Amino acid sequence: MSSFSPTGTQVHLRRGGVTAQIAQVGASLRSLRVGGVDLIAPYAEDIPTPGASGIVLAPWPNRIRDGKWDDAGTTRQLSVSEPKFGNASHGLLRFASYEIEQTDAVATLRATIVPQTGYPYLVDTGVTYTLTDDGIEIGHTLTNRTPTAAPVALGAHPYLLIGGVDTSDLVLRVPAATRFDTDDRQLPVGTRPVDAALREGVRVGDVQLDTGFADLSRDDDGRVRHFLTAPDGRRLTLWQGEGFDYSQVYTATNYPDHDLVVAIEPMTAPADAFNSGLGVRRLAPGETWSLTWGIAFG
Repeated sequence: MSSFSPTGTQVHLRRGGVTAQIAQVGASLRSLRVGGVDLIAPYAEDIPTPGASGIVLAPWPNRIRDGKWDDAGTTRQLSVSEPKFGNASHGLLRFASYEIEQTDAVATLRATIVPQTGYPYLVDTGVTYTLTDDGIEIGHTLTNRTPTAAPVALGAHPYLLIGGVDTSDLVLRVPAATRFDTDDRQLPVGTRPVDAALREGVRVGDVQLDTGFADLSRDDDGRVRHFLTAPDGRRLTLWQGEGFDYSQVYTATNYPDHDLVVAIEPMTAPADAFNSGLGVRRLAPGETWSLTWGIAFG
């Protein structure tokens, strides 16, 4: 662990040629290198987390329209944390300072969502980062400590690249059958089939995306796999385990010191899910929900 920064204590993990850096604030994955190749877009140590980079999104990912949602017949009003679009965005732990436990290759960070304006539930959360031979596995837990059922959803927000390769030249493959159409506030208003080109692979420089996806295809092992492939054949894989049934892909041109990066966000629910009900799970009192996703490179 290193000294203080705007993102809190920094956790450094190493396993052979794989290294990672986790920030205490937001439990953010802020660096991952495999064989010296950056897979997470780095940013300066002396600035706050840009664009929700690498953070855990709980108890909802993405956006809630006007911060208002229907909680089994009761209207709740969350704080509007995205004034530009008038939404509640990216959950309630974006700026939380997590408790940390770590060994050389594993770190577990914990934070509690406390009852607050628009969300009257107590939910313990944990995220464990475990280095693997070719990347990292991330495990999440959500435990309801409220005496009534608590609605929850989860996501993560890594910004990806392959170090030394122009991101425009990477080929993106999204294994989804359905995409969400959105209004000018980035909220879903309908769905349509995904273009075949995106399913088969499209050059990142040829698309502009801030798009949610559903009906994700799973491989025989039960995992969903998104790919970013370099011209030389090296490939970054972002995989999603059971429960991560949605994703968001965002081609970002405003990330510090990078002309273009790609956020591939594993999510258990899409934008505005607290209103649509899509992917939202109501945890019984004392129930724990466990989820995994990860990044591999080779």
